[in-house]
Amino acid sequence: MLRKILLSFLLPLAGFAQDNPAITSWLQNTTETGNYYMTGNSIALGNNILVNCQLVEYSNDFVYVHTHGIPAYPTGPFQDGNPSNASDQNAIYRIPLNPTVNNGTPFTTVGGNIGVFINGVSLFDYRDGVAWNSNTNALCGGPGNPPCPGGPMASQAWNRDAVPAEKPGFDCSKGHPAMGNYHHHQNPSAFNLDLSVVSSICNLYAADGLYAIDSTEHSPLIGFAYDGFPIYGAYGFRNADGSGGVTRQKSGYQLRDINLRNTSPTGATVSSGPEVSFDYPLGYFREDYEFIAHPGEDDYLDEHNGRFCVTPEYPEGIYCYFATVDENWNSAYPYVVGPTFYGNYANRKVTSVTEATTAFEPVLTSVNSSSFKEINFNVFPNPASDLIAIQVGGLVTDILEVSLSDINGRIITQTKLIPGATIAYFDTRTLYAGNYLISISGGKEKITKQVIVSR
Repeated sequence: MLRKILLSFLLPLAGFAQDNPAITSWLQNTTETGNYYMTGNSIALGNNILVNCQLVEYSNDFVYVHTHGIPAYPTGPFQDGNPSNASDQNAIYRIPLNPTVNNGTPFTTVGGNIGVFINGVSLFDYRDGVAWNSNTNALCGGPGNPPCPGGPMASQAWNRDAVPAEKPGFDCSKGHPAMGNYHHHQNPSAFNLDLSVVSSICNLYAADGLYAIDSTEHSPLIGFAYDGFPIYGAYGFRNADGSGGVTRQKSGYQLRDINLRNTSPTGATVSSGPEVSFDYPLGYFREDYEFIAHPGEDDYLDEHNGRFCVTPEYPEGIYCYFATVDENWNSAYPYVVGPTFYGNYANRKVTSVTEATTAFEPVLTSVNSSSFKEINFNVFPNPASDLIAIQVGGLVTDILEVSLSDINGRIITQTKLIPGATIAYFDTRTLYAGNYLISISGGKEKITKQVIVSR
């Protein structure tokens, strides 16, 4: 809902930029810097790197996004021994404004960047560079393992899925760095916001993600794949024409019914992988999945993890990828894009802009009162003792002021939510027991909820 509200603030813009979400959807920032957690330290440390995207410029054919690759939400810690922290990527991405369908052999997704989120953070596919070497009956590739046969780019019969295999190394926001390049393989919404929580990392270090899933609203546009097609969150319209209400967009992939790993998803005989076991459960490798078509069921996605459909940003329809989750909101393979692209892939990271462009500068008008009051935010715990968290649903695209007041409305302390984050916090350990007010403000509009501090 918040995404729709804030989009309505945009002043009418002349020409092409007004109409193309590939230009207007990026979160821009030139003042706020990021922070991170180190293992064993529950206080976030500043990194002095600007978050989100710093400049968006466009030509007739491309949008150029300048970013340091750092999110507004805290990164880290990474409890699998990863020695890296999220570092400045100083990147420029060149995304096509008019992506094209690939009518030939689909491009397979690759290791490393395959897309970029609207906050400038990298998107990776399922893989983590580790595979199974059937000659040695052991893992190969990646840190701590011997090289795979044929080198790191060679195709293997059994390729490890990063999402289950590297779960201990993901931070609360479901991300981690590779040589400093912080990225998500999966839906960038915090673990502790899932209906069934599969990681305890959020209990140790307060953090959040790019957006919060809201099952009652079409999910926001959260990024673009390297073929240029948009990426949405977990929920969309049930029917491709925009009708039927909102529902979870479902992956067309399912786990195979196998105990021995000696055939590919197509049934072809391949070199053997490890038997399905506690150490190598079903789903540990990408080839443990098979695609099942669901004719006539629009809310099931195709083999690329997308579909052609109407969205709030594309009322005429466009092909879209979705960040798939299961019924518990846990990440569902192939997670975002893959294992192949729908459109024509190219490496979209460039070192400079070599054509004439126009800078895009979003301008906000006054807040619409009735729409602002539809913002969904929760205050928890309530009653509270040591800490109060304020969670905004959806995607925050403009700075929101958050205040804690006494019951008479006198402000005790203030903070803010910046675009690309969803949670604000207040330390309540110094407050007396009693009733207090939490307010979220945007322009002249304000929403207030009551909270109890108990001792």
